[in-house]
Amino acid sequence: MTTKIVVLISGNGSNLQAIIDGCDSKAIAGSVVAVISNRPDVYGLQRAKDSEIAHQVVDHKLYPSREDYDQALQAAIDTYQPDLVVLAGFMRILTPQLVNHYQGRMLNIHPSLLPKYQGLNTHQRAIDAGDSEHGVSVHFVTEELDGGPVILQAKVPVFDTDTSDDLAARVHEQEHRIYPLVVNWFCQQRLSMNTQDTSFSAVLDNKDLPTQGYASE
Repeated sequence: MTTKIVVLISGNGSNLQAIIDGCDSKAIAGSVVAVISNRPDVYGLQRAKDSEIAHQVVDHKLYPSREDYDQALQAAIDTYQPDLVVLAGFMRILTPQLVNHYQGRMLNIHPSLLPKYQGLNTHQRAIDAGDSEHGVSVHFVTEELDGGPVILQAKVPVFDTDTSDDLAARVHEQEHRIYPLVVNWFCQQRLSMNTQDTSFSAVLDNKDLPTQGYASE
């Protein structure tokens, strides 16, 4: 049975496109059944439309509180009965109630080598710190912001002449490679989250992954 995926976006949707392309090429053993944005008129919605994927806006500005918004968002997501919820540039901090509803079934991608640089402005923070390498992490979503167990990371070099835009472009290229790969692991039922203890861990092929996730190096 094909894994049903709902993707949440807030903007351009380049990672959404990488996942759609992976599904179309059968590199991902799943199907994007819906795209939901918290902002109207973003290009990611056009990507969904072009691929004839159901899409809708649940505008956060129309709700008085984070809790009210997440309740509406959860109702919208559950309409599609997804097996997996993928955050692809979804710029919202989620409430514990929403996160726990999809525990072990929600993935996020974050532009840093977690646990470094949780939150925003990661590229500039890496440059300011004088880091020689930077990167991106795919992780399960838990109540801790950008704190869920890491599944896979990709590293990129940081050069002396880099601006944050230079570094962002290098990281985006890696995002588009590793996010579809991790989504496919989930769709193949190779990937899960161990919720037996409070620390959580990512499990691939029945083995707990280390803190930095799967390493092929």
